[in-house]
Parts: sequence; C-alpha cells; structure tokens
Amino acid sequence: MYLMKDITRDGDPVLRKRAAKVQFPLSEADQQLAHDLMEYLVISQDEEENKKYKLRPGVGLAAPQVGVSECMAAVLVPGPDDTILFQETLINPVIISNSVQDAALSEGEGCLSVDKDIEGYVVRHDRITIRYQNLDGETKKVRLKNYAAIVCQHEIDHLNGILFYDHINKKTPFKMTPEGVLID
Repeated sequence: MYLMKDITRDGDPVLRKRAAKVQFPLSEADQQLAHDLMEYLVISQDEEENKKYKLRPGVGLAAPQVGVSECMAAVLVPGPDDTILFQETLINPVIISNSVQDAALSEGEGCLSVDKDIEGYVVRHDRITIRYQNLDGETKKVRLKNYAAIVCQHEIDHLNGILFYDHINKKTPFKMTPEGVLID
C-alpha cells in the first residue's frame, strides 16, 4: 500500500509523460499495482485508517502518481449516506463522448500529487462516456455525470501528462461558461 510519502509530487517528469498502454493478460506487477491503487483509496477514505497511515483522502489515483507511467487509474467516488457512486480500476481508459455542457467543482479541484491549493474553476465536461478495460481485460463502457465524470476526467488527464491546474483560466480563474454548472 502506498503512503503519502510514496505519492509522486508535482515537478516529477513522470507526471507530464503520456502513459504507456497496459498489455493483457496483466503481469503480476500490474495486478499488484491495480490492487494497491484501489487499496490506497479505500483506506484514505476511512477516517481512522487515513489518520493511522497519514494519508490524504482521495477519490482517484493514477499509476503515474506512484511513479509508474502506465494507463491505469483507480476511482472510488463516494455518494451520500455511505453509498458508492462509482468504483472501478480503469485500464487504458478513453473518453469516447462528452456533453457540450461544462461543469466544475465549486470548491475547485485538488490532487494527491499537488501539495498546494490552487484556486480556480477546473472547467470540464458535465457528462462523459468512457471506454476502458477491467482487470480481466474485458472492454467496458460507462456513462458518468457530475462529480463522478469530473473525477474520471481528472484521472484520465494524469494518463496524458495533464494536471488539473492546466485547465484553470490564468487571467480569470473563477470564470465559468454561461451554461456551465457548478457542483457542490
């Protein structure tokens, strides 16, 4: 399991590289990586456990964030009342369609690899459809909206060498498109 000291920090070149496609069947190392990425998220979202291991809570973690330049990311998006909106390890994910309507988190985005707060709206698509492979190599397709869509776009960006603050308008960081929605 990765600890905060194991998370690759902003400035490391691996975060700006386009990650390599993952081959199937998964190697033992890739199976372990997939397990560890999801385990980090599960433990980080448990209040007692994240204190014990000194983890920042996370909803997504991409392989480049632990120094591995491969197209793999774990996503664990909590919902209301201890429900889970979306939980999956995404391998070789691609956004195949998106809404015209924009969305951004009203509080802005953060990242386990970025230690400072960077203010501004990270304008993304409100709804997306992604295609990815699961741990068995099966191709899956899922439609996501609102928060879950934003989390997946953030993680897919990591696989393409993009960090969330690259999307913030430098001159007017809190500018949102007129038809865009802010998500609390």
